[in-house]
Amino acid sequence: MAFDTHGSANGDARSALALRLVPLLDLTSLGEDDTPQQIEDLCASAQTTHVVPAAVCVYPEHASTAARALRGSGIAIATVVNFPDGSSNRERAMRETRRAIAAGADEIDLVLPRSLDTADDRLAAQRLVGAVREICVTGIALKLILETGILQTPQRIRAACALGLAEGVDFLKTSTGKVAVNATLEASAIMLDAIAEQGGGCGIKVAGGIRTLQQAEAYLAQATDKFGPAWVTARHFRIGASSLFGELLAAIPAAP
Repeated sequence: MAFDTHGSANGDARSALALRLVPLLDLTSLGEDDTPQQIEDLCASAQTTHVVPAAVCVYPEHASTAARALRGSGIAIATVVNFPDGSSNRERAMRETRRAIAAGADEIDLVLPRSLDTADDRLAAQRLVGAVREICVTGIALKLILETGILQTPQRIRAACALGLAEGVDFLKTSTGKVAVNATLEASAIMLDAIAEQGGGCGIKVAGGIRTLQQAEAYLAQATDKFGPAWVTARHFRIGASSLFGELLAAIPAAP
């Protein structure tokens, strides 16, 4: 969709798209030097309009701050574990997950171990994901970050999807946003195909490098074409972004 802010019809379309996208957004701040005040400010900005994002995603040490700032808002607190390096250390991932949930996290974004070349590697990764899945009890969503830009090939991306789907994750996620190649439409297409083959119960989160309405719309359209508009809710579809939020807010009209 081409937007023309000088045309009222296109302006209306831009507003409608922004209103569609905000409830699908994981508003993210994963800066190494984030402070509690910055997280409080982020949470305040998430509550400035009549539509709110699905979640705010922060480092585990800020989960309790976000939980206090978002109390009663309906916005989930997401945090990252085994992040961003994708270690094969199962005890580390389990420990980080327990701490994050205890601090108030509603959603866990877990990085899949990067070592997947051998059968032993894959078994270790499967056991790690399964262990974290067991910790994420009812009401705690588990998103598995595949780091598709490092996996690169369709075969490796499909294999990573299959591992996550077999362990019952709630979302497959494209990327950490911390590597050279993050979300791509090619990778998300492979992920959506894998999800469809398993019945469409798992969701998808696209993250990393999505900065404009046009980019976000392309992923939204891709998922809608695959599953239909009723599937594309926060239950099944998320966009992880921070810089996109300002553009979305600017496009949303004031509440009547």
